[in-house]
Amino acid sequence: MIAFSWGGWALIAIGTIAVVVVLSTLLLPDHMPAMSVNATSEAGSEEFLAALSRYLNVPVLRGGTVHLLQNGDRFFPALLDAIHGARETVNFQVYIFESDEVGERFVAAFEERARAGIEVRVLLDGFGCIRFRKRDRDRLRRAGVKLEFFRPLTPFTLVRAFKRDHRRAMVVDGRVGFTGGAAIAYKWAGDARGPGEWRDSLTRITGPLVDGIQTAFGENWFYRTGEILTGEKFFPRAAAEVAAPAPVGSGPSGIALVSSPSDAAQPMRILLWLSFASARRRIWLSNSYFVPGDALRDVLMKQARAGLDVRLLLPGARTDAKPVRLAGHTHYEEMLAAGVRIFEYQPTMMHAKTVVVDERWAVTGSANMDRRSVKLNEENVIGVCDAAFAAEVERGLVEDFGRSHEVTLEEMRARGIGVRVLERVSRLLIEQY
Repeated sequence: MIAFSWGGWALIAIGTIAVVVVLSTLLLPDHMPAMSVNATSEAGSEEFLAALSRYLNVPVLRGGTVHLLQNGDRFFPALLDAIHGARETVNFQVYIFESDEVGERFVAAFEERARAGIEVRVLLDGFGCIRFRKRDRDRLRRAGVKLEFFRPLTPFTLVRAFKRDHRRAMVVDGRVGFTGGAAIAYKWAGDARGPGEWRDSLTRITGPLVDGIQTAFGENWFYRTGEILTGEKFFPRAAAEVAAPAPVGSGPSGIALVSSPSDAAQPMRILLWLSFASARRRIWLSNSYFVPGDALRDVLMKQARAGLDVRLLLPGARTDAKPVRLAGHTHYEEMLAAGVRIFEYQPTMMHAKTVVVDERWAVTGSANMDRRSVKLNEENVIGVCDAAFAAEVERGLVEDFGRSHEVTLEEMRARGIGVRVLERVSRLLIEQY
Protein backbone atom coordinates (compact mmCIF):
# COMPACT_ATOMS: atom_id res chain seq x y z
CA MET A 1 0.00 0.00 0.00
CA ILE A 2 1.31 3.42 -0.98
CA ALA A 3 1.55 5.91 1.89
CA PHE A 4 0.82 9.57 1.17
CA SER A 5 1.63 12.61 3.25
CA TRP A 6 -1.16 15.04 4.08
CA GLY A 7 0.02 17.15 1.15
CA GLY A 8 -0.31 14.19 -1.21
CA TRP A 9 -3.84 13.47 -0.02
CA ALA A 10 -4.71 17.16 -0.46
CA LEU A 11 -3.52 17.08 -4.07
CA ILE A 12 -5.56 13.92 -4.74
CA ALA A 13 -8.64 15.56 -3.23
CA ILE A 14 -8.15 18.73 -5.29
CA GLY A 15 -7.68 16.67 -8.46
CA THR A 16 -10.79 14.61 -7.76
CA ILE A 17 -12.88 17.73 -7.17
CA ALA A 18 -11.53 19.28 -10.39
CA VAL A 19 -12.48 16.19 -12.42
CA VAL A 20 -15.98 16.14 -10.89
CA VAL A 21 -16.46 19.85 -11.61
CA VAL A 22 -15.33 19.51 -15.24
CA LEU A 23 -17.52 16.46 -15.87
CA SER A 24 -20.50 18.16 -14.24
CA THR A 25 -19.97 21.24 -16.40
CA LEU A 26 -19.84 19.13 -19.54
CA LEU A 27 -22.55 16.57 -18.84
CA LEU A 28 -25.22 17.93 -16.51
CA PRO A 29 -27.96 20.09 -18.07
CA ASP A 30 -28.97 23.45 -16.64
CA HIS A 31 -32.24 23.58 -14.77
CA MET A 32 -34.76 25.39 -16.96
CA PRO A 33 -38.19 26.49 -15.71
CA ALA A 34 -41.38 25.36 -17.42
CA MET A 35 -42.30 27.58 -20.36
CA SER A 36 -45.54 29.55 -20.65
CA VAL A 37 -46.94 32.50 -22.54
CA ASN A 38 -49.98 34.64 -21.77
CA ALA A 39 -51.27 34.57 -25.37
CA THR A 40 -50.29 33.23 -28.77
CA SER A 41 -51.05 34.43 -32.28
CA GLU A 42 -51.53 31.94 -35.09
CA ALA A 43 -48.23 30.66 -36.46
CA GLY A 44 -47.27 32.53 -39.61
CA SER A 45 -49.44 35.56 -38.93
CA GLU A 46 -48.08 39.10 -38.78
CA GLU A 47 -48.77 39.15 -35.04
CA PHE A 48 -46.79 35.93 -34.63
CA LEU A 49 -43.82 37.33 -36.56
CA ALA A 50 -43.89 40.52 -34.52
CA ALA A 51 -43.93 38.52 -31.28
CA LEU A 52 -40.97 36.40 -32.39
CA SER A 53 -39.06 39.52 -33.39
CA ARG A 54 -39.55 40.99 -29.93
CA TYR A 55 -38.90 37.81 -27.94
CA LEU A 56 -35.77 36.90 -29.89
CA ASN A 57 -34.51 40.43 -30.62
CA VAL A 58 -34.18 39.82 -34.36
CA PRO A 59 -35.71 41.75 -37.27
CA VAL A 60 -38.49 40.53 -39.53
CA LEU A 61 -37.01 40.23 -43.04
CA ARG A 62 -39.26 40.43 -46.10
CA GLY A 63 -38.97 39.61 -49.78
CA GLY A 64 -36.75 37.43 -51.94
CA THR A 65 -37.17 33.71 -52.54
CA VAL A 66 -36.93 30.59 -50.39
CA HIS A 67 -36.82 27.08 -51.89
CA LEU A 68 -36.24 23.67 -50.31
CA LEU A 69 -33.73 21.41 -52.10
CA GLN A 70 -34.29 17.77 -51.21
CA ASN A 71 -31.22 15.48 -51.18
CA GLY A 72 -27.77 15.80 -52.70
CA ASP A 73 -28.82 15.39 -56.32
CA ARG A 74 -30.50 18.79 -55.97
CA PHE A 75 -28.59 20.77 -53.38
CA PHE A 76 -24.99 19.95 -54.40
CA PRO A 77 -25.43 21.21 -58.01
CA ALA A 78 -27.16 24.36 -56.71
CA LEU A 79 -24.34 25.04 -54.25
CA LEU A 80 -21.62 24.49 -56.86
CA ASP A 81 -23.43 26.64 -59.43
CA ALA A 82 -23.60 29.48 -56.91
CA ILE A 83 -19.89 29.17 -56.06
CA HIS A 84 -18.82 29.03 -59.70
CA GLY A 85 -20.92 32.14 -60.36
CA ALA A 86 -19.36 34.19 -57.54
CA ARG A 87 -18.15 37.65 -58.54
CA GLU A 88 -16.85 39.05 -55.24
CA THR A 89 -17.13 36.79 -52.19
CA VAL A 90 -17.77 33.22 -51.11
CA ASN A 91 -18.35 32.59 -47.40
CA PHE A 92 -18.79 28.92 -46.58
CA GLN A 93 -19.37 27.39 -43.13
CA VAL A 94 -20.26 23.75 -42.49
CA TYR A 95 -19.77 21.27 -39.67
CA ILE A 96 -18.50 18.29 -41.71
CA PHE A 97 -16.14 18.43 -44.70
CA GLU A 98 -14.54 15.19 -45.91
CA SER A 99 -11.84 14.58 -48.50
CA ASP A 100 -13.84 12.31 -50.78
CA GLU A 101 -15.43 12.60 -54.22
CA VAL A 102 -17.88 15.29 -53.11
CA GLY A 103 -15.26 17.15 -51.09
CA GLU A 104 -12.98 17.22 -54.15
CA ARG A 105 -15.66 19.01 -56.20
CA PHE A 106 -15.90 21.77 -53.59
CA VAL A 107 -12.15 22.06 -53.08
CA ALA A 108 -11.77 22.50 -56.85
CA ALA A 109 -14.54 25.12 -56.93
CA PHE A 110 -13.02 27.13 -54.05
CA GLU A 111 -9.58 26.86 -55.61
CA GLU A 112 -10.77 28.05 -59.03
CA ARG A 113 -12.66 31.05 -57.61
CA ALA A 114 -9.77 32.09 -55.34
CA ARG A 115 -7.29 31.97 -58.25
CA ALA A 116 -9.76 34.12 -60.22
CA GLY A 117 -9.44 36.83 -57.56
CA ILE A 118 -12.64 36.12 -55.62
CA GLU A 119 -12.46 36.42 -51.82
CA VAL A 120 -13.13 32.87 -50.56
CA ARG A 121 -13.51 32.23 -46.84
CA VAL A 122 -14.08 28.70 -45.56
CA LEU A 123 -14.81 27.98 -41.90
CA LEU A 124 -14.95 24.33 -40.77
CA ASP A 125 -15.50 22.83 -37.36
CA GLY A 126 -12.31 21.47 -35.81
CA PHE A 127 -13.97 18.15 -34.96
CA GLY A 128 -16.32 17.81 -37.92
CA CYS A 129 -13.46 18.14 -40.42
CA ILE A 130 -11.22 15.40 -39.02
CA ARG A 131 -11.56 13.59 -42.39
CA PHE A 132 -10.52 16.68 -44.34
CA ARG A 133 -6.96 15.86 -45.36
CA LYS A 134 -3.93 18.07 -44.98
CA ARG A 135 -3.19 17.98 -48.69
CA ASP A 136 -6.57 19.58 -49.41
CA ARG A 137 -6.05 22.17 -46.70
CA ASP A 138 -2.67 23.09 -48.16
CA ARG A 139 -4.11 23.17 -51.68
CA LEU A 140 -6.79 25.69 -50.68
CA ARG A 141 -4.35 27.93 -48.87
CA ARG A 142 -1.91 27.93 -51.80
CA ALA A 143 -4.78 29.07 -54.03
CA GLY A 144 -5.50 32.00 -51.70
CA VAL A 145 -8.52 30.63 -49.86
CA LYS A 146 -8.84 31.92 -46.30
CA LEU A 147 -9.33 28.61 -44.47
CA GLU A 148 -10.02 28.50 -40.74
CA PHE A 149 -11.02 25.85 -38.20
CA PHE A 150 -13.41 26.52 -35.35
CA ARG A 151 -11.96 25.37 -32.01
CA PRO A 152 -9.31 22.92 -33.25
CA LEU A 153 -8.92 19.96 -30.93
CA THR A 154 -5.99 20.26 -28.51
CA PRO A 155 -5.22 18.60 -25.14
CA PHE A 156 -5.66 21.93 -23.32
CA THR A 157 -9.05 23.10 -24.61
CA LEU A 158 -11.38 20.36 -23.35
CA VAL A 159 -14.25 22.57 -22.20
CA ARG A 160 -14.12 24.90 -25.20
CA ALA A 161 -13.63 22.02 -27.65
CA PHE A 162 -16.74 20.33 -26.32
CA LYS A 163 -18.78 23.23 -27.74
CA ARG A 164 -18.87 22.78 -31.50
CA ASP A 165 -19.75 24.90 -34.54
CA HIS A 166 -22.70 23.05 -36.05
CA ARG A 167 -23.90 25.93 -38.25
CA ARG A 168 -24.56 25.68 -41.98
CA ALA A 169 -24.11 29.13 -43.50
CA MET A 170 -23.07 29.38 -47.16
CA VAL A 171 -23.34 32.78 -48.87
CA VAL A 172 -22.20 33.96 -52.30
CA ASP A 173 -21.81 37.68 -53.04
CA GLY A 174 -24.19 38.43 -50.17
CA ARG A 175 -27.05 37.64 -52.56
CA VAL A 176 -27.70 33.92 -52.40
CA GLY A 177 -27.50 31.82 -49.26
CA PHE A 178 -27.97 28.22 -48.18
CA THR A 179 -28.70 26.61 -44.84
CA GLY A 180 -30.09 23.30 -43.63
CA GLY A 181 -28.87 19.96 -42.34
CA ALA A 182 -26.45 18.79 -45.03
CA ALA A 183 -22.67 19.13 -45.19
CA ILE A 184 -19.86 18.15 -47.55
CA ALA A 185 -19.31 14.40 -47.81
CA TYR A 186 -20.22 11.57 -50.16
CA LYS A 187 -22.91 10.23 -47.81
CA TRP A 188 -25.02 13.29 -48.67
CA ALA A 189 -24.87 12.58 -52.41
CA GLY A 190 -27.70 10.94 -54.33
CA ASP A 191 -31.44 10.93 -53.71
CA ALA A 192 -31.94 8.75 -50.59
CA ARG A 193 -32.22 5.64 -52.78
CA GLY A 194 -30.53 3.38 -50.24
CA PRO A 195 -28.33 3.20 -47.11
CA GLY A 196 -25.38 4.97 -48.77
CA GLU A 197 -27.39 8.10 -49.66
CA TRP A 198 -28.57 10.11 -46.68
CA ARG A 199 -31.96 11.83 -46.66
CA ASP A 200 -31.40 15.56 -46.09
CA SER A 201 -32.13 19.02 -47.42
CA LEU A 202 -30.75 22.51 -47.85
CA THR A 203 -32.73 25.69 -48.37
CA ARG A 204 -31.69 28.15 -51.09
CA ILE A 205 -32.44 31.78 -50.18
CA THR A 206 -32.26 35.11 -51.99
CA GLY A 207 -33.19 38.56 -50.72
CA PRO A 208 -33.15 39.96 -47.19
CA LEU A 209 -33.08 36.62 -45.36
CA VAL A 210 -29.60 36.07 -46.82
CA ASP A 211 -28.37 38.72 -44.40
CA GLY A 212 -29.25 36.42 -41.52
CA ILE A 213 -27.22 33.58 -43.07
CA GLN A 214 -24.31 35.97 -43.61
CA THR A 215 -24.51 37.02 -39.96
CA ALA A 216 -24.35 33.38 -38.85
CA PHE A 217 -21.10 33.02 -40.80
CA GLY A 218 -19.75 36.42 -39.75
CA GLU A 219 -20.14 35.80 -36.02
CA ASN A 220 -18.03 32.66 -35.99
CA TRP A 221 -15.57 34.04 -38.54
CA PHE A 222 -14.98 37.00 -36.22
CA TYR A 223 -14.56 34.65 -33.25
CA ARG A 224 -11.89 32.74 -35.13
CA THR A 225 -10.07 35.54 -36.99
CA GLY A 226 -11.07 38.92 -35.54
CA GLU A 227 -12.18 40.09 -39.01
CA ILE A 228 -15.50 41.96 -39.06
CA LEU A 229 -17.38 41.43 -42.33
CA THR A 230 -19.37 44.49 -43.32
CA GLY A 231 -20.13 46.65 -46.35
CA GLU A 232 -21.83 46.08 -49.69
CA LYS A 233 -19.66 43.09 -50.60
CA PHE A 234 -21.34 41.14 -47.83
CA PHE A 235 -24.63 42.99 -47.27
CA PRO A 236 -25.50 44.51 -50.67
CA ARG A 237 -29.10 45.38 -49.84
CA ALA A 238 -28.55 47.11 -46.52
CA ALA A 239 -28.66 50.79 -47.53
CA ALA A 240 -31.57 50.43 -49.95
CA GLU A 241 -33.69 48.46 -47.51
CA VAL A 242 -33.18 50.91 -44.68
CA ALA A 243 -34.47 53.63 -46.99
CA ALA A 244 -37.39 51.60 -48.40
CA PRO A 245 -38.11 48.32 -46.57
CA ALA A 246 -40.19 45.73 -48.40
CA PRO A 247 -43.92 45.99 -47.62
CA VAL A 248 -45.99 43.26 -46.02
CA GLY A 249 -47.02 40.66 -48.60
CA SER A 250 -44.15 41.38 -50.99
CA GLY A 251 -42.77 37.85 -50.69
CA PRO A 252 -41.67 35.48 -47.95
CA SER A 253 -41.40 37.02 -44.49
CA GLY A 254 -39.30 35.55 -41.76
CA ILE A 255 -36.49 35.68 -39.25
CA ALA A 256 -32.95 34.35 -39.18
CA LEU A 257 -31.76 33.12 -35.80
CA VAL A 258 -28.35 32.14 -34.47
CA SER A 259 -27.50 30.65 -31.10
CA SER A 260 -24.34 30.01 -29.12
CA PRO A 261 -23.60 28.13 -25.89
CA SER A 262 -23.39 31.45 -24.01
CA ASP A 263 -27.07 32.19 -24.73
CA ALA A 264 -28.72 31.55 -21.35
CA ALA A 265 -32.14 32.15 -22.90
CA GLN A 266 -31.61 29.33 -25.42
CA PRO A 267 -33.25 31.09 -28.40
CA MET A 268 -33.63 27.89 -30.45
CA ARG A 269 -35.79 26.44 -27.72
CA ILE A 270 -37.92 29.60 -27.58
CA LEU A 271 -38.41 29.66 -31.35
CA LEU A 272 -39.49 26.02 -31.51
CA TRP A 273 -41.70 26.22 -28.43
CA LEU A 274 -43.53 29.32 -29.67
CA SER A 275 -43.93 27.74 -33.12
CA PHE A 276 -45.54 24.66 -31.58
CA ALA A 277 -47.62 26.59 -29.04
CA SER A 278 -48.98 28.86 -31.79
CA ALA A 279 -50.20 26.00 -34.00
CA ARG A 280 -53.93 25.75 -34.62
CA ARG A 281 -54.20 22.69 -36.88
CA ARG A 282 -50.97 20.87 -37.62
CA ILE A 283 -47.36 20.37 -36.49
CA TRP A 284 -45.17 18.20 -38.70
CA LEU A 285 -41.44 17.93 -38.18
CA SER A 286 -38.41 15.92 -39.20
CA ASN A 287 -35.27 15.74 -37.08
CA SER A 288 -32.24 13.51 -37.03
CA TYR A 289 -31.46 13.56 -33.30
CA PHE A 290 -34.68 13.87 -31.33
CA VAL A 291 -34.32 13.94 -27.55
CA PRO A 292 -36.26 17.11 -26.67
CA GLY A 293 -36.32 18.73 -23.27
CA ASP A 294 -39.42 18.74 -21.12
CA ALA A 295 -40.82 22.01 -22.47
CA LEU A 296 -40.78 21.02 -26.14
CA ARG A 297 -42.05 17.53 -25.42
CA ASP A 298 -44.86 18.84 -23.23
CA VAL A 299 -46.11 21.38 -25.77
CA LEU A 300 -46.18 18.76 -28.54
CA MET A 301 -48.19 16.41 -26.34
CA LYS A 302 -50.51 19.20 -25.23
CA GLN A 303 -51.27 20.10 -28.84
CA ALA A 304 -51.85 16.45 -29.78
CA ARG A 305 -54.29 16.05 -26.88
CA ALA A 306 -56.11 19.14 -28.12
CA GLY A 307 -56.73 17.37 -31.44
CA LEU A 308 -53.96 18.84 -33.60
CA ASP A 309 -52.25 16.65 -36.20
CA VAL A 310 -48.79 16.24 -34.64
CA ARG A 311 -46.34 14.04 -36.56
CA LEU A 312 -42.64 13.34 -36.07
CA LEU A 313 -40.35 11.95 -38.77
CA LEU A 314 -37.29 10.45 -37.08
CA PRO A 315 -34.45 8.08 -38.01
CA GLY A 316 -35.07 4.35 -38.02
CA ALA A 317 -32.55 1.59 -37.48
CA ARG A 318 -30.28 3.07 -40.19
CA THR A 319 -28.78 5.87 -38.14
CA ASP A 320 -25.24 7.10 -37.48
CA ALA A 321 -26.03 7.62 -33.76
CA LYS A 322 -27.81 4.60 -32.35
CA PRO A 323 -27.48 5.78 -28.72
CA VAL A 324 -29.36 8.99 -29.61
CA ARG A 325 -32.17 6.98 -31.17
CA LEU A 326 -32.30 4.77 -28.07
CA ALA A 327 -32.40 7.83 -25.82
CA GLY A 328 -35.27 9.25 -27.86
CA HIS A 329 -37.20 6.01 -27.43
CA THR A 330 -37.54 6.76 -23.70
CA HIS A 331 -40.08 9.44 -24.64
CA TYR A 332 -42.06 7.50 -27.25
CA GLU A 333 -44.62 5.89 -24.94
CA GLU A 334 -45.87 9.09 -23.34
CA MET A 335 -45.92 10.93 -26.66
CA LEU A 336 -47.81 8.16 -28.45
CA ALA A 337 -50.27 7.95 -25.57
CA ALA A 338 -50.90 11.68 -25.96
CA GLY A 339 -51.77 11.25 -29.64
CA VAL A 340 -48.46 12.22 -31.27
CA ARG A 341 -47.77 10.13 -34.38
CA ILE A 342 -44.16 8.94 -34.79
CA PHE A 343 -42.67 7.71 -38.07
CA GLU A 344 -39.21 6.12 -38.33
CA TYR A 345 -37.60 6.47 -41.76
CA GLN A 346 -36.55 3.15 -43.30
CA PRO A 347 -34.44 3.45 -46.51
CA THR A 348 -31.41 5.28 -45.10
CA MET A 349 -30.21 7.75 -42.48
CA MET A 350 -32.78 10.54 -42.08
CA HIS A 351 -30.78 13.72 -41.37
CA ALA A 352 -33.23 16.49 -42.35
CA LYS A 353 -34.26 19.19 -39.87
CA THR A 354 -37.55 20.82 -40.85
CA VAL A 355 -40.73 22.03 -39.16
CA VAL A 356 -44.00 23.04 -40.81
CA VAL A 357 -46.93 24.48 -38.86
CA ASP A 358 -50.44 25.19 -40.17
CA GLU A 359 -49.50 25.27 -43.86
CA ARG A 360 -47.94 28.74 -43.42
CA TRP A 361 -44.93 28.66 -41.13
CA ALA A 362 -41.76 26.62 -41.67
CA VAL A 363 -38.44 26.39 -39.82
CA THR A 364 -35.28 24.86 -41.23
CA GLY A 365 -31.58 25.03 -40.51
CA SER A 366 -28.79 23.26 -38.66
CA ALA A 367 -30.38 22.64 -35.26
CA ASN A 368 -31.35 19.23 -33.94
CA MET A 369 -33.91 18.73 -31.20
CA ASP A 370 -31.59 17.63 -28.43
CA ARG A 371 -29.74 19.29 -25.58
CA ARG A 372 -26.51 19.53 -27.54
CA SER A 373 -28.07 21.77 -30.20
CA VAL A 374 -29.96 23.84 -27.64
CA LYS A 375 -27.14 24.23 -25.13
CA LEU A 376 -23.72 23.35 -26.54
CA ASN A 377 -23.55 23.96 -30.29
CA GLU A 378 -23.32 27.02 -32.49
CA GLU A 379 -26.50 26.76 -34.60
CA ASN A 380 -28.51 28.76 -37.13
CA VAL A 381 -32.02 28.45 -38.54
CA ILE A 382 -34.51 30.46 -40.55
CA GLY A 383 -38.23 30.71 -39.86
CA VAL A 384 -40.31 31.55 -42.93
CA CYS A 385 -43.91 32.65 -43.37
CA ASP A 386 -44.74 31.62 -46.92
CA ALA A 387 -47.44 29.21 -48.07
CA ALA A 388 -45.41 28.06 -51.09
CA PHE A 389 -42.34 27.21 -49.02
CA ALA A 390 -44.45 25.49 -46.37
CA ALA A 391 -46.02 23.41 -49.15
CA GLU A 392 -42.55 22.35 -50.34
CA VAL A 393 -41.70 21.15 -46.83
CA GLU A 394 -45.06 19.36 -46.54
CA ARG A 395 -44.63 17.54 -49.85
CA GLY A 396 -41.27 16.22 -48.77
CA LEU A 397 -42.68 15.03 -45.46
CA VAL A 398 -45.66 13.31 -47.08
CA GLU A 399 -43.28 11.36 -49.31
CA ASP A 400 -41.08 10.52 -46.32
CA PHE A 401 -44.02 9.32 -44.20
CA GLY A 402 -44.77 6.89 -47.01
CA ARG A 403 -41.25 5.44 -46.75
CA SER A 404 -41.41 5.11 -42.97
CA HIS A 405 -42.66 2.74 -40.30
CA GLU A 406 -45.32 4.27 -38.05
CA VAL A 407 -44.48 3.33 -34.49
CA THR A 408 -47.38 2.12 -32.34
CA LEU A 409 -47.97 2.40 -28.63
CA GLU A 410 -48.38 -1.37 -28.42
CA GLU A 411 -44.93 -2.12 -29.83
CA MET A 412 -43.27 0.40 -27.51
CA ARG A 413 -45.00 -1.11 -24.48
CA ALA A 414 -43.77 -4.56 -25.55
CA ARG A 415 -40.07 -3.59 -25.25
CA GLY A 416 -38.06 -5.86 -22.97
CA ILE A 417 -36.31 -4.81 -19.77
CA GLY A 418 -32.87 -5.07 -21.38
CA VAL A 419 -33.81 -2.65 -24.14
CA ARG A 420 -35.33 -0.23 -21.63
CA VAL A 421 -32.17 -0.24 -19.51
CA LEU A 422 -30.02 0.43 -22.57
CA GLU A 423 -32.30 3.31 -23.55
CA ARG A 424 -32.01 4.84 -20.07
CA VAL A 425 -28.22 4.57 -20.08
CA SER A 426 -28.12 6.22 -23.53
CA ARG A 427 -30.31 9.03 -22.27
CA LEU A 428 -27.96 9.70 -19.33
CA LEU A 429 -25.12 10.24 -21.80
CA ILE A 430 -27.11 12.19 -24.36
CA GLU A 431 -25.07 15.40 -24.19
CA GLN A 432 -22.07 13.52 -25.57
CA TYR A 433 -23.67 13.31 -29.02
